[in-house]
Amino acid sequence: MDDSGTILARFLKLHLREIDLSLGRMERLLAALGHPEKSVPPVLHVAGTNGKGSTVAFLRAMLEAAGKSVHVYTSPHLVRFHERIRLAGTLVDEAALVDALMEAERVNDGAPITQFEITTAAAFLLFARHPADVLILEVGLGGRLDATNVVERPLASIITPVSVDHTKFLGDTVEEIAIEKAGILKKGVPAIVSQQLDSVRDVIEACAARVRAGPLHISMQDWQAREERGRLVFEDENGLLDIPPPRLPGRHQFENAGTAIAALRALPQLGITPAHIDAGVQNADWPARLQRITRGKLLDMLPPESELWLDGGHNPAGARVVAETMGDLEERVARPLVLISGILNTKDSDGFFEPFRGLAAAVHTVPIVMSDAGLSPEDVAVSAENAGLPARAHKSLESALRSIGVEHGELAPRVLIAGSLYLAGEVLDKNGTPPA
Repeated sequence: MDDSGTILARFLKLHLREIDLSLGRMERLLAALGHPEKSVPPVLHVAGTNGKGSTVAFLRAMLEAAGKSVHVYTSPHLVRFHERIRLAGTLVDEAALVDALMEAERVNDGAPITQFEITTAAAFLLFARHPADVLILEVGLGGRLDATNVVERPLASIITPVSVDHTKFLGDTVEEIAIEKAGILKKGVPAIVSQQLDSVRDVIEACAARVRAGPLHISMQDWQAREERGRLVFEDENGLLDIPPPRLPGRHQFENAGTAIAALRALPQLGITPAHIDAGVQNADWPARLQRITRGKLLDMLPPESELWLDGGHNPAGARVVAETMGDLEERVARPLVLISGILNTKDSDGFFEPFRGLAAAVHTVPIVMSDAGLSPEDVAVSAENAGLPARAHKSLESALRSIGVEHGELAPRVLIAGSLYLAGEVLDKNGTPPA
């Protein structure tokens, strides 16, 4: 029998374009499979540009703290495809994944379909056949025409911060992109909206009114999450919570945790209490989102006592929140910040480096070995230099790490690897610390 990697490689040949947003192919295959999407547990559907994964992590942790069994669907993966499908708290095993992929392949019978669509159909098969209390379903790209947008009536629709990304597929302006994200809103389904630009919030509210979604729960209008004295304070119509700060680092995680809290407090039928929220905020885990690497082969290549941080942020908005966190760390414990970056050719590489101006001491650029769409290290170095940052191109991640060790000698720098989820996956794989 083929393994999952062999099957996934075959799927890439089923459609000429890797990304081709449409629901028609997905609806055809799901109908042929007997509509598994109609038999999955109640769904929390999550769209947005930034913060989706962290919000999913908080939702899962809070629900599991309440004793709920939770399915989770996310993308992309970092090291192994299995990370995308979590069945009642556990990553899907190889045998179950292969069975579902092969069934979807057999029923599709060679018809045009994208890899994301056919693997999402296989995920629906798994979610329908394994019992759970809730399915957290993360949008792959956009929302309106995303392969996940086939669930007719989710428990709630959640939209995290929207910014400019994937303009080739979603539109040239943040307002056009917001229309695509708001495409997950459904008639009569509660909608939870994170803090947004005013123009984005206006678009989402207009889309919600058009489809009669709601009630709406909008950040800074119906609820708010903020940091006070190092703690997370959340307020909505149900009252105030004062709980410990999120386990995930960064000021932006207060808003992401708040989005998850707002969603679960809008769904009293789930029975989530303040104690469950408290535990979930403190226990949530999400790899490659400002993750501190505390052991492993790559860390050992740096000078003793160095810090190694990893983030999958790949657009200017993501870079801003990461740079903000690095700035906060610098205020507490001063160290030279060294940035290692690889970036895809579909991203705004110049915009990515702007938030690090005056913060990073140096940039080392590396290739993206897990994708054919990576910019050359030389081109990425030019983008860093355009932002006023001294940059040096390398042929490999290991070369960049060795160079930092030589250049800083006995100093212990703070090294941040960021710019692509593909690069983040390479780091976790080579470091020997893949997601579990």
